[in-house]
Parts: sequence; structure tokens; C-alpha cells
Amino acid sequence: MSDTQTPEAPEAAPVPRQSLPGRAFAVVRNTWRGLTSMRTALVLLFLLALAAIPGALLPQRSLNAGKVDEYISNRPTLGPWMDKLELFDVFGSFWFTAIYVLLFISLVGCILPRCVDHAKALRTRPVPAPRNLARLPHHHEDRVDETPEELAARIRAHLKGWRVETREGGERAAHDGEITISAEKGYFRELGNLVFHLSLVALLVAIAVGKLFGYEGNVIVVANNGPGFCTTSPAVFDSFKAGNTQDGTGMTPLCVKVKDFAADYLDSGQAEMFTSNIAYQAGDDLETNTWRDGQLQVNHPLRVEGDRVYLQGHGYAPTFTVTFPNGETRTETLQWRPDDATTFLSSGAMRFDPPGGMYTDTDERRKNQIAIEGLFAPTALFHGNLLASSYPAMNDPAVAIDIYKGDTGLDTGNPQSLFSLNTELINQGRLVKQDRVNLKPGESSTLADGTQVRFDGAVDFVNLQVSHDPAQQWVLVSALTMMAGLLVSLLVKRRRVWARIYPADASDLDPRRTVVELGGLARTDQAGWGDEFGRLCTRLLTDDTKPDAQESQR
Repeated sequence: MSDTQTPEAPEAAPVPRQSLPGRAFAVVRNTWRGLTSMRTALVLLFLLALAAIPGALLPQRSLNAGKVDEYISNRPTLGPWMDKLELFDVFGSFWFTAIYVLLFISLVGCILPRCVDHAKALRTRPVPAPRNLARLPHHHEDRVDETPEELAARIRAHLKGWRVETREGGERAAHDGEITISAEKGYFRELGNLVFHLSLVALLVAIAVGKLFGYEGNVIVVANNGPGFCTTSPAVFDSFKAGNTQDGTGMTPLCVKVKDFAADYLDSGQAEMFTSNIAYQAGDDLETNTWRDGQLQVNHPLRVEGDRVYLQGHGYAPTFTVTFPNGETRTETLQWRPDDATTFLSSGAMRFDPPGGMYTDTDERRKNQIAIEGLFAPTALFHGNLLASSYPAMNDPAVAIDIYKGDTGLDTGNPQSLFSLNTELINQGRLVKQDRVNLKPGESSTLADGTQVRFDGAVDFVNLQVSHDPAQQWVLVSALTMMAGLLVSLLVKRRRVWARIYPADASDLDPRRTVVELGGLARTDQAGWGDEFGRLCTRLLTDDTKPDAQESQR
């Protein structure tokens, strides 16, 4: 063994550990960079579209709370868990809101730096010509019998609409007396892209503002100059949805009456157009009690005082008259629910309380209440005693009803369905069926105690929606601006062209005095740039000084 000892390698200097605030700042910085990247924005946009699918497939509580309750009751195990995950309130759920907010932050954080960069690029001179133009995807070389200065002036004249920068000589010049021209166009492409994304952000903000400060109410109104409604409180609506900052007060004062309703149907029964003539009051008309005429059609709402009144649907409201044994009558017109959207076969129920004073005993009065439940057909089609409807228009109306007598539950104060009777009252024997009968307008049925139930016919009802959205105009402006920006970003092309002009070598056999090299680069795509570059070279090297209109777009 050798006594020579190998010198030990010097120990590496210890890497200083980053302080806790420094590490926290690095985590925040990296998280922000990841959140504001375009890739993250695209992922969040995809997640937002994916999260909206349950809102389209599942019933939503804001639209139909009864259908949601029915859906949950039919799925006793899965339904409550779905409700906890807010699958029946998708667009107001915490997870949908989180995706929405993250997408908004990501878009803003991604767009603002791009706006700054684009503003800097607009003030930056076009880049100098590369040393070797022959390496560019498109290159052309020619010789002309002009001085470099004359040729440079002519080329600049042909490049109107381009951002042009001329440089003479310099350290990077490869030839004596060299002149280089740098030209760029297509800056509107990035501008259109930025306008598109900024408009998208503005659209999201406008929608959010509309949801915060807007409200929406639906109400069923019987036609033929029925009582109508006024927007005095949410109680006048059958369903009401207010924004997060609204409590139902401070609504725009508005009163509406429905004069009539008309529907145009094809021979197949398909609806072609719905039209409703209305009378309304708004603003100063309420003080002077002035009624103005208006007309509603599908997608043609009434716009007044910043609100919109939409015609959303229609149906039929049968009218029944009950004549009690003492000769007093009760008449009621009530909407029935269309169960068949094609033939408008409808179902519903009505409840009649005896006249006051007819029965002194409360229990006796309850036992003599009348209830009706059954079907209404606008164009009757009988299969034996079974009623169906063959056409949605009211050509031959008829009803098939069950008549009950007893306690209808009117005095209990408990909520009941508008379209069906309480089956518990029937099962308990508190409401007893008296007759089952098919009736046409004017026909009646007489019960054993002399009570008469007459079917008087039916009238139309319409479903109106009153919508208030203070940001609706900004939504339209944002959508139009977004489409305009998208078109600009798709149609405008980024192009760069360089020209190097220098005197020909004296030893060259070609007698023409000036050499010109042209190079072209497509900043965005290569499609069609070869032919375009060829036409551009021909135009730049000819004496025609009229610029091509297609080349003048920025």
C-alpha cells in the first residue's frame, strides 16, 4: 500500500434555507401563475360547462319545487344525498359558484398582462431584418435598375397600412450602403382576441349583476278581462325568485290585465303562434288610472319601466256553477294543469264552500262542502265513457269529473294541491264520492240532496313572467362585442416582411445596379401565405404604387 493519502474533496457550502415568509410567498406566486394561465382558464371553462349538465338533466328547485320533492320522495336513499350536494340548486350551489369565481379570476389574471404586453408591442418598433433572409420560410431575391434609395421609397409606398421601419447601415449591415425595411401588420388580431376575452369577462359580470339585483316572478292570469295582477308584493305571484340583494320589496309598480288569448295551430296540432292582447298600467298611469293596450307573443315581451313581461305558456280554466239546495249558487273559474302538451288534455280540482248562513253548525257546513276532480278536453274524443282530447284548440270542450261531498279541507289551513284533492280525506271517508259523470257546456249533474253541479265551459289562461334585470343591456352589448372580437381574431392575419436593399457588386456581370432580398414570416399560420407572399413580392417590385386593399388590413 502507498503511504500517499488522497486529499479529501472540499465540502460543498450548505445551501441556505429559505425563510418561512419567502417560502409562503413562493407558494402564493406559483399558485397565482398556475391559476392565471390560459390552460387553467380552459380547464375551468370546461368544468363550468360540465357542472351545468346536472342543472339541465335534474329538476331545479328554483323552477319547480314540487317536482324536486317528488323526485326525492321517489328515491329515498339517493335523493337526500343529491339534495345535500345541491344538485337540485346547481346554479346557486357552492361548487358551481366556486368554479364561476375561479374562472373569473383566471380570465382577469390572464387577460390583463396580455393587454399590457399588447400596449407595449404597439409602441415597439418593428424588429430588424434577420442576417440571413434566405432561412425564412418565404424568401425572394431580385435585381433592379434603381438606386437603393429609390427602391426603398417605392417599397415603402407599397406598404401602406403596414407598420414600417427603415434602417440604413449600422453595425449589423452586411453590405456597404445597405438599407433594410421592416414591416408588420395584423396587430388587430391580438386586439380582437383581447376584446373577445374582455367581453367574456364583462358578460360574466353583467350576468352576476343581473342575478344579484334582479327578480323574476311567474303568475297565471285568466283571460277575457279577468282580475289581472299588480306587482305589489311577491305574494301575487305563483312563484317568485329574487336576487341575493332583493327581498321582494321595491319592485317596479306594474298592473296587467289579459283581454284575450289566441293560438294558431297546424292540422297536426302543433302550435304555430301564441298571441295575447293585454292592458297594462305603469309609472304615471297608476296615478291617473290610465290603461294602455299591448300585445304579447312568444319571444316578443312587453318592455316597460325596465321590466319585461313574457308570455310563457297557456292552458284552460273550466268554469263550474254549484247550486245548493236552498237555491244559492257558487261559480268558480280555475286553471287546470295541461297533462298532454300536444292535445292539452288537462286535469284539476275545485272546492266549493256552502253559502254563509245555510248551515248554522260548523261541522254540518263542513260535511256539505262540494269538491270536483277530473279531466278537461278542449276537443273531446270519447272511447266509451273514457274522455280524451284529439286537438289542442277548444272546438268541442267536455269534462269527465268525480263529484265529492264532505270535508274538503278548506278550514284546516293546511296547504293543498291546486290540481288534485287530498287522498287522505277520501281514504278517511271525510270526503265521499257522489257521482262520476261526463259533461259538456251547459250540462249538469244533480246529487241526491238536490245540489246541482253544472259545467259552464272554459276560458283560456296564460302564464306570464315578469322579469327585472338591470344588466340586460350590458349582457347584449358584451355578447355583440365578444362576437365582433372573435371575428376580428379569426379573419385578421399576422404577417412580417423584411427587405434588404444594397448596391450590386461592381464585378457582378449583371448590369442592374441594386440587389433586393425579401423575406416573409407568418406570425400565426402558414395557410395561404405562400401565394400571398408571391403576390406581395410582385407588387413591391413593380412601378404600380396603388396598394392592394387586401394587404392594407392591420
